[in-house]
Amino acid sequence: MFGQDKGNMLIKNATVLTVTKGTLTETDVLVKDGKIAQIGKSIAAPQGVKVIDATGLFVMPGIIDAHSHIAIDGINEATSPVTAEVFEGDVVNPLQMGIYRALGGGVTAVHAMHGSANAIGGQCETLKLRWGTFDADAMKMEGAPRTIKFALGENPTRVHGEGNNIVPRTRMGVEFVIRKSFSDAKKYMEDWDAYNKNRQAPGFRGAAPVYNLRLETLADILKGNIIIHCHSYRADEIFMLLKVCKDFGIKRLTFQHVNEGFKVAPELAAFGAGASVFSDWWAYKFEVYYSTAYNAAILTKNGVVTSINSDDAEMMRHLYHEAGKTQKYGQLTDEEALALITINPAKQLGIDARTGSLEVGKDADIAIFKNHPLSIYGVPQFTIVDGIVRFDRANDPADMRLLVDPKQNLDETMFSEKGRDNCMDGTEFLFTDNSQGKK
Repeated sequence: MFGQDKGNMLIKNATVLTVTKGTLTETDVLVKDGKIAQIGKSIAAPQGVKVIDATGLFVMPGIIDAHSHIAIDGINEATSPVTAEVFEGDVVNPLQMGIYRALGGGVTAVHAMHGSANAIGGQCETLKLRWGTFDADAMKMEGAPRTIKFALGENPTRVHGEGNNIVPRTRMGVEFVIRKSFSDAKKYMEDWDAYNKNRQAPGFRGAAPVYNLRLETLADILKGNIIIHCHSYRADEIFMLLKVCKDFGIKRLTFQHVNEGFKVAPELAAFGAGASVFSDWWAYKFEVYYSTAYNAAILTKNGVVTSINSDDAEMMRHLYHEAGKTQKYGQLTDEEALALITINPAKQLGIDARTGSLEVGKDADIAIFKNHPLSIYGVPQFTIVDGIVRFDRANDPADMRLLVDPKQNLDETMFSEKGRDNCMDGTEFLFTDNSQGKK
């Protein structure tokens, strides 16, 4: 089985939770070449096609985590306040056990993100969980838009201001770094535009501007070719970045964590910014003390495209439970709650034309549950990516490692320190006694 393989199958007699087109009972889903080919009743199975009897089961779109750090070997390039030139797509690791464990929770795609040590961090990668492949490139969701990580608040100020005594040390310093970077990129872009225009003139003998990958990337943000995903907590900082983006004409923006998003929900909706939040996790550091479990519901009711993310390899396996909490804290409907982990993160990543709902023509990324997925009794049975079963609960071997190391006892990707977000992985050395001595 290879990463880019596409499967055929017929799922029979299920309760189909399409998310965008209602709930269909006693319904079949036909998959051809990795795409949903037909949804209806009494579909005949093509010859030789695998059939899953889903009588009594619930079929939903595969879960999408808009904020994760699995399947990559590096999270923080913390050496500069701006590292737009680095790319998580260069360090994809298809062998991490966390991928298979996520499949066990019905997850079919993740947004593998750079960390939050920098005001402007590295570019991220959208992955499909094609467990079984040894090819890192085969994990990448072909055609997914480019994204990049920004960060506000304590993380970049601790690393650079407190840790290395350079800008930014304060929240106003973070804004300065972002504004200066966009201004530099604008000048770089204008210089290249002028050069490309002038070199067409007969006799032109000028030199091209010096190529700069960091500024190229930032210029692509200004052109609308890259979606910003910004680590944030406080409402004042969220409002600040909205103003910065308006000043530079940037329209593609999703805030991550955004615990105080409920305070600026109308402003987020008016801008068209997305919000990717925790269901009920906060108070793990000072800037995250003001929050509410009603955050996702308030944002949703204000018209903000909202998702619930994990930022954690363990929580990722329970995102359907996290989404279910919005029915206790906010009384969201089933479709609104399921949208938080399916079509809405797909919109935030720019992949909603391909996945996030069960519709004819979309990728066959599907999760099949025993009991309703928003019930505390919901249990994933099958997880399907591109029409291929990647997790089968009834036939789940004891050891699914692709490369077995007999000396390995624990998978460190599953035992990250709880009580903080995981966006600072790899920066611990900056806060040791030795690093304190460098202040």
